Amino acid sequence: MTSLTDPLKFRSGATLKNRFVLSPLTNSQSFPDGTLSDEEYRWLTMRAEGGFALTMTCAASAQEEGVGFPGQLGFHDDRHLQGLTRLAAKINEAGSHSVVQLHHGGLRSLTGAKAPSSDEKLKAEAMTLDEVQKSRDHFISAAQRAERAGFHGAELHGAHGYLICSFLSPELNRRDDAYGGDPERRARFLFEIIDGIRAATKPGFSLGVRLSPERWGIQTLEIRDVAQRIMSEAKTDYIDMSLWDVKKEPQDEKLQGRTLASYFTELKRGDTGLGAAGKIMSAQDCRDVLDAGFDFPILGRAAILHHDFPKKVAGDPNFTSIATPVSEKYLAGEGLSPVFVKYMRNWAGFVEDPAPQ
Repeated sequence: MTSLTDPLKFRSGATLKNRFVLSPLTNSQSFPDGTLSDEEYRWLTMRAEGGFALTMTCAASAQEEGVGFPGQLGFHDDRHLQGLTRLAAKINEAGSHSVVQLHHGGLRSLTGAKAPSSDEKLKAEAMTLDEVQKSRDHFISAAQRAERAGFHGAELHGAHGYLICSFLSPELNRRDDAYGGDPERRARFLFEIIDGIRAATKPGFSLGVRLSPERWGIQTLEIRDVAQRIMSEAKTDYIDMSLWDVKKEPQDEKLQGRTLASYFTELKRGDTGLGAAGKIMSAQDCRDVLDAGFDFPILGRAAILHHDFPKKVAGDPNFTSIATPVSEKYLAGEGLSPVFVKYMRNWAGFVEDPAPQ
């Protein structure tokens, strides 16, 4: 049986010291131009020092036109390199595998929303063929920039309706060129980015992909096929499945009667790792993820509540995250700035309401 303390070797050569992976968490703590702030530096380096084997940034911008959040960390310009180099060095020093999650807001970009096809509801314009290929190249350049900064690897954000995900969706992608139509052509954008990063970075640079198998018009079985192709082509180190709840059943009634996770753990993965995120809040939840057939749990809210969650579990096999809501003071002690705390108020019941004046 796999243990949470077992190391995990990636295809590219790196070895994670345990199975605890930090989820890419939006926090809006960096500067408006994407340069790293001390607050974001502290938040991430605390998790690396807290025992996470892989420390991943928030969804970070691969292209200036694709910025999706206020205060989003940037990887789209060389002006970001000084801060990124400082960040990577500290994460690496803590013995954690440093990873940037590369992101383009697409339909949900802050300015000039773009998508594979036009979307009146979200006021998004259809991308020209030239824009598609330029965005692909920006992802590749951002991965090269991450490597120059000293990051060990990159993950592509292919989930939750953002640009890569929208290309995979038959609802959002109604193109009739090489990047739209059947599932294989809709996946072309993603696979060209994978191929481009592999060609442009050194062999030891790790590469992962985040996928979500539901919502935004995504078809679960199509995403399962995408995941199988990623595994079969053997160019990436791992897939990060964002499931919202690792124990839930699919939304698609035809697929119910088993967990959503099981559609992916049954795939022939070869040497490609498979992780899952979604309501993992205790040591037992983490073990359940491994027992379900995944290689590692990906921790979001539990990692916000406990910067040293891996160390807590090592000291107590029955460890469970503190109950929410928690106070602003508590979160400040866990490395969250007031901006991040304000963002977390979007999650009902996570932060205590302020005391009445």
